[in-house]
Amino acid sequence: MFQNREDAGRRLAAKLKGREWRDLLVLAIPRGGVVTGAVLAQELGAELDIVLSRKLRAPFQPELAIGAISESGEVYLDEYGENLDLDYLAEERRHQQGEIARRQKLFRGIRPAASISGRSVIVTDDGIATGSTMIAALKVVQAQDPYELIVAVPVAAPDRLKEVRRWCDDVVCLLCTDQFWAIGQFYQDFTQVEDEQVLELLRQSMPVCQTALA
Repeated sequence: MFQNREDAGRRLAAKLKGREWRDLLVLAIPRGGVVTGAVLAQELGAELDIVLSRKLRAPFQPELAIGAISESGEVYLDEYGENLDLDYLAEERRHQQGEIARRQKLFRGIRPAASISGRSVIVTDDGIATGSTMIAALKVVQAQDPYELIVAVPVAAPDRLKEVRRWCDDVVCLLCTDQFWAIGQFYQDFTQVEDEQVLELLRQSMPVCQTALA
C-alpha cells in the first residue's frame, strides 16, 4: 500500500538510484502520473516532461479500456478493441483526440516538449491496469530514438506488465500482483489530480533558462 503518489515516486526513485543515465528525462502520463513523475525526476536529478495518451473506452463500460490513442494520433488496440464496430471506434478516437488536443494546448503553453533523441528516458504513471495508455505513450517515445526506454511504475497487473515489456528496454515495478482490480486500491490517498496541479508541477520543474524566458 502506498501512502499517496508522492510516496510511490520516492519509492520508485530509491529503486532506480545508482544507475548510470545519459541525460535522463522522466516522461509522465497526465494527470496522476505527473505527481509520481515529479518526485521521481527530482530525486534522480532528471528533467521532467509529459507524454500524452488517452484510453479508448469500451461501449457501455467507460471505465474499461479497449486500447489507447497517443498524442501523435497512433492507436493501440487490444484483442477486444480490434473486434469492435469501426464507427464506434472512429467516434471514440475523435473524442479522445479532442481531449489530447486540449491538454496539449494547456500543458505545452507552460512547457515545450523536451528533446528525446539519444537520452535515457523513463516513462511513468501512478500504475498500470490494462497497459493501453502506457503502450501508446511508449510508441510515441520509441519513434523519437531514445538511448534507452524504461518504464517505472508503482503497481501493475502481471499479465499487462508482460505486454508492456515488449515495448521498452526495461521495466521497474514495485508491486506486481494478481489481486488487482483498480490502481486506487493500492493507495491510501488516490485523490483525483486536476489540471492546475499538473501545471504547477510543470512550472516548478522547468529548467532555469526556460523559467527566465517564460
